[in-house]
Amino acid sequence: MSRLYIVPSPIGNLADITYRAVKVLEETDLVLAEDTRTSGVLLKHYNINKPVTPYHQHNEHKVLQHLVQQLQAGKTMALLTDAGTPGVSDPGFLLVRECIRAGIPVECLPGATAFVPALVVSGIPMNRFTFEGFLPPKKGRHTLLTQLAQDERTIVFYESPQRLVKTLEELVQYFGPSRPCCVCRELTKLFEEHARGTLQEVADHFREKGVKGEIVVIVGGA
Repeated sequence: MSRLYIVPSPIGNLADITYRAVKVLEETDLVLAEDTRTSGVLLKHYNINKPVTPYHQHNEHKVLQHLVQQLQAGKTMALLTDAGTPGVSDPGFLLVRECIRAGIPVECLPGATAFVPALVVSGIPMNRFTFEGFLPPKKGRHTLLTQLAQDERTIVFYESPQRLVKTLEELVQYFGPSRPCCVCRELTKLFEEHARGTLQEVADHFREKGVKGEIVVIVGGA
């Protein structure tokens, strides 16, 4: 029976995948991969030999209707992104929405998402939080940061290593230097790091040290 499975993939350690996710990948007709090379490493690790086709932000509009037609014809598909849960700051939303419109069942498996372990180990209150994903690079950035500076909830961001120091410096400017902060880097990997302190302290730390890897930024609310 046709079905789209949303399959979370490990955010670093390949052991962080559920038995059910492996079973779905073994049984699906087609794997949709944000990066076929990255997904190929995971599939090879678990001896899964299935057809893989690219599905990413640069081609998702182009291939959307073709994929829906294949699903309507009875195929099952599993969507994988490079790390974590598809649709969370990654491609996935458009395909899910189109499947719902077409009456195709969509099932999201539970699994890895980077911001959850980062939030838990931050030591910053998490009873109320807002997930902002990646900040807009230019348009709307000032307006959003001005709004978030007044938010009383804990705030969660994703950021690239190339932009981390600049973003932390901006957060100091908009939120003030003393706001509590935790930057989690390379979660589940060999060089996992949790840099905790005030925004100013964490910004200084990474300005002096340099930055590599996948990053989650947690900032305390106003």
